[in-house]
Amino acid sequence: MSLKTNYGVNVQVIPHSKQRYVTVGDWWWHNGVLEIRVSAMDDWRYEALVAFHEEYEALACKRAGVLESEVTAFDKEYENQRKQEDFSEPGDCPRAPYYIQHQQATICERQLALALGVNWEVYEAKVNSL
Repeated sequence: MSLKTNYGVNVQVIPHSKQRYVTVGDWWWHNGVLEIRVSAMDDWRYEALVAFHEEYEALACKRAGVLESEVTAFDKEYENQRKQEDFSEPGDCPRAPYYIQHQQATICERQLALALGVNWEVYEAKVNSL
């Protein structure tokens, strides 16, 4: 796999109801541009954290050869099987094709949350409320 020396990133904050499926953060590649969609929240830092996580995850998946279509298919199936009051993330499931990349992205996301002065538990509760 060849990595280009540059790439574009298009991050958009959108209403949660406009996501492609049940998620607060979504990514895909379109004509060499990384497209990221983040559900609107009441704190710009929360939106930035989700966008940061998605970009990290997408780049790590690209490097590892994990396709966006595999990630999306797994996420959709996971959401279809979700039980009420289960707030787990699909990427935390060891069967996820992007499990390692998601774990790495979460570690870095937590570090950025610390740098931005975001209380992780409050942030997580907001994300889970959508």
